[in-house]
This record gives sequence, C-alpha cells and structure tokens, in this order.
Amino acid sequence: MASEARDPLLLEEPMLILENGEVYRNPTEIKMSQIVLPCHANHCGELSVGQLLKWMDSTACLAAERHTGCSCITASVDDIHFETTIGVGQVVNIKAKVNRAFTSSMEVGILVSCEDLFSDRQWKVCHAFATFVARRTEAGKNSDPTGFLQIHLKQVIPRTQAEQMEYSLAAERRRMRLIHAEIINDLLNSCSSQTASVWITRMQCLLSGLGLKVSSWCFHLMPITSRLCNAHPTLRTIDMFHFRGPSHIGDRLVLKAIVNNAFKKSMEVGVCAEAYQGGEPLRHINTAFMTFEVLDNDRKPRSLPRIRPEPVDGKRRYQEAIARKKIRLDRKYIISCKQSEVPLSVPWDPSNQVYLSYNNVSALKILAARTNWALTSEKNKVRLYTLEENQMLCFKVETHVAMAAEHVFLLLSDLKRRKEWDHHYQECEVIAEAHEDDTIYRVVTPSVTKGGNVQDFILLASKRHPCDSGDPYLIALRSVTLPTYPPTEDYNRGEVLCAGFSIWEEESSFTKISYYNQATPGVLPYISTDIAGLSSSFYRTFASCSTFLEENKASLASLPTSALGENSGTALAIELCCLVNLKTISCSWILCLFFSTNWACF
Repeated sequence: MASEARDPLLLEEPMLILENGEVYRNPTEIKMSQIVLPCHANHCGELSVGQLLKWMDSTACLAAERHTGCSCITASVDDIHFETTIGVGQVVNIKAKVNRAFTSSMEVGILVSCEDLFSDRQWKVCHAFATFVARRTEAGKNSDPTGFLQIHLKQVIPRTQAEQMEYSLAAERRRMRLIHAEIINDLLNSCSSQTASVWITRMQCLLSGLGLKVSSWCFHLMPITSRLCNAHPTLRTIDMFHFRGPSHIGDRLVLKAIVNNAFKKSMEVGVCAEAYQGGEPLRHINTAFMTFEVLDNDRKPRSLPRIRPEPVDGKRRYQEAIARKKIRLDRKYIISCKQSEVPLSVPWDPSNQVYLSYNNVSALKILAARTNWALTSEKNKVRLYTLEENQMLCFKVETHVAMAAEHVFLLLSDLKRRKEWDHHYQECEVIAEAHEDDTIYRVVTPSVTKGGNVQDFILLASKRHPCDSGDPYLIALRSVTLPTYPPTEDYNRGEVLCAGFSIWEEESSFTKISYYNQATPGVLPYISTDIAGLSSSFYRTFASCSTFLEENKASLASLPTSALGENSGTALAIELCCLVNLKTISCSWILCLFFSTNWACF
C-alpha cells in the first residue's frame, strides 16, 4: 500500500526566512493528526469514509475561519480520489490552508496522508479542494433569506512558489465549478440510449431520524446490506458536489441511496439528502455520486454483476451514470495527472473540451509560477531564460511594450495574425471555435532541415482574462488530436506540450510580455541555437512582435475599456446563486450521514 519513498506532495517546502529572521508559516494553515481507533473503523478494520470526511471538513473549516475571523460553512467539495484505505492503529495527518479568497467565497486545499508510527512510513491518501463561505448571523438589508450577512473577504497574499501556484490555479478551478452543472447537462443531452442484460435489481434505502442519530443507524445497516455483493465495498471516488439547501437543528433528515449502474469493475451509487420539520414538504439538501469497487483477497477489483435498470426513471439514472463516468475519467486523467505524465497530444472532442482547456491553462500557470529560471542572454531589452528540470528543458522570452495589457492580449490571442510578426508561422487556419475562450488552429511551420518536410501542429488556444486586478491575461497553447486532421506524408506532425503568453500590466499603458514553452522534439530545433548562443532569431522575432503591437496600437485606441467588471460580476452572481441557500448544521455531519447511508445499497 505504501512505498518507502514519500509522495512528493508530502515533502515540506524549503523554508522561507522573513526579514525579522523568523521562519515563514502560512497564517491560514491548520494541521490535525488523529490515530484511528476501532470506534472510527468499519467492520473490516478500515477507517470509515464518513469519519475521514468529517475530520477533513473540520480541519478545512478551521483554516477558513482563521482567515476570515468568523464562522464559515462549506459550499461545495471538488472530486476526491481515494488512493488507499487507512487501518486501525495508523495515524491520519490532515493539512488544510486557504489557497485563494474571492469576493465572498474561498478555496481551501486539503491534503490527507497516512503514517505508520512503527515503520516511519508516510503516504498520500487523497487531496481535495473545498469552497467555503463566511457568514455572520445578523439581520439587516445586506443579509440573505437565511438570516446570514454576506461578508467580503480579505485577499490571500501568496509568499512561496507553491502558494503562488495554488493561488493562480484556484481561479481556474473556480471557473470549472461554476460551469460544472452545464457540463453535466450538455453531456447528458448528447448521450445515446443503450440497453443492458442484467440480473441484480436495485435496492433503495430510506432512513429517517432526528439530527445525528441517523449516522449510527446507517452504520448498523452496512454489514447486513453488503451481503448483496458478498464482500465489503471500498469507496474510490466522490464526484464534485454542492450543498443546495439549508438544514437546521431539529430537522428530520431523509437519506436515499441507490445503485445507478454497475460497470465491469466498479459501480456508481447516488445519495440524496432531504430534510423536513413537522408536516412541511421535503427540502433538497444535497445529491452526491460515488464510485465503489469490491476488492478480492489480493486487494484487486472484482468483476461485478450488472444491474437491470427499471423503466423510465431507472433507465434515466442508468444513462446518466454512463455520462458521469465519462466526465469522471476526463477529470481524473486530464485534470488530475501530473504534468510529467501528460501525453504530448490529447484527443479532443466536445465532451472533454472544458477539461482540456483547464489543463491547458493550468500547465501554463504552473510553468509561469516557477522561480528558478536562469537568464541565458539579453539583447535589445529581450531576455531569454531557461529552466532544466526532470530531464525537461523549458524556456521563457520576456520583453516590455508601452501599451495597455488588454490591447496586447487582443492582438496576440488571434493566432491568425501571428505570421505578421513570427516567421515560424507560415500558415495558420482556424479549425474549430470550441468555445468563446477556446479555439483550435492548424499551424504550419518551416522545415528545420534543408530539403525536409514542413511541420504542422494542431493547437488548442485557451484565453483567460484576469480574475482580479492582480492576475495576468493568459494565452495557453497545447497540442490536441482530431480524427478529421490526421498526420499526412507531406507534413511532419509536431506537438506542443505547454506554451503560451502571460501578459501583465505593470503600470498604466506599460506591459510585460512573457512567452513560455516546454520544449518538445518538435519545438526544440527552432530555439536550440538561440539557447546555445549561436543565433539571435528569437530576439528578432520578439522585436518584430513589439513593432507589430506598436503599429496596431492606433487601431485599438477606439475600443472601450475592458468589461472585466461585468465578467467578474457575472461570475459572482452565478456563484452567489449557488451559495445563497446553505446549510446551518455542520457540513461534517451531513458528509458523515451521506457516506454512511450509501452502504445500504450493497
């Protein structure tokens, strides 16, 4: 289950010494350690997932409250992938800190590791990102219908390289959360009908009780209902979920769990939580979807019998589970994988467009957050930096122009015009307008060898406006594959793993442009002589870029100022719409109830 080498995420960052001589520590960071006792475990001697989520939520909530100075409540939790289980007698270490604060919500990063005190081994269990909202109970014109006063949060100031990276990526993750429901609906609408031959019927569990007593009742049902699989199911994944409505002390909670679909080695379970008091109608609190596996004696996933969907509603859930599995795989293997594991070119289709866009921008943000760039050379105010790490060469070209950052962004984001200043771009055509912020291009570049074939690239270009005044404009590029544009004999197909522009407005109408590229075999020949000091072609290219921008400045002078305020306001409105009706009972207990009830499906 664990290797002797520690996971890189568990390694401590290099110490940052402050001016007063003290060692820097993130002011929002909370650490919690807990030994797993038999009362925390299920009948297999493994830590209950409900208990673990309760500890995670409590630790993250303390980090959020340390930042805000007032009570906070959980609004949503991103996907969680559990890599291992935790046994009785082992120690759970949970670390949480606020990555970034937005107008009224904040993202808290949570890292869970397990430690064996007797062997001094430590390994990662999972990591998660939760969104919290600060609320004060105070009646007045600024309070929402639940009686809570909306609070505008103070900003997080990142100090270390890792904090800067998470701060930057938090804006991209927030964008994903805001459009998550739209992604689900789009894919469900495009799903085709399928049939299945199965023999296990679904089971539904309905549990009612006052307050927190439901939790213990659910745990008592688990060993009885798990006979359906003749084994103990293990939770592997929790999909992203949002709390949709309030639950109050004294409510009766109704939890429903059902197996939506069984795949070859896993099954999806849906859980719905509702609340009511007296004779009032049920209020929807939350819905979550979880993926389970059944392990054999060698801890390998067993093949599972398929289920027979019931007419109408059962078939709908069956089809939706297939769609969510597609999304789950996209999010896991496109978003969650490490950059060193990302293939050079990823197949593109409309269903994974959002995740490829996220990965594209995130990779550029991670590259830009590196602090160990080495200045290779400088000429005519154009600087060339290099970075060698993990057997990979990256380079950065940096220059300044006297014009507004937004105008630079508008000119550079149109790749069709890049051939006006970059001689490496012989041809550039738009293949598909995937989204208003994402476009797929086919780019043709000259041959790197005399008499050789020219190269072509299929590139996804993802644009981002600043999330707030401290963020840059971004233009991220990466290779994708399209079945309608396969490689041909007349062209050598090149690939780009990570490249793009970061555009900062340092002063009014004075902008810093940084171009990044994670050199691949298809790109390296164009820059290797510059890095070795044998050529200055890149300096000429970026001097041409500056000239191009200056010459087109006048054509943009009549454009209105950026509508960033409108964009930010729209995003905020969407976010508040999702968060306005939140629960007042601790999220920890709701989570514990959720992941207790689902056992009844087995």
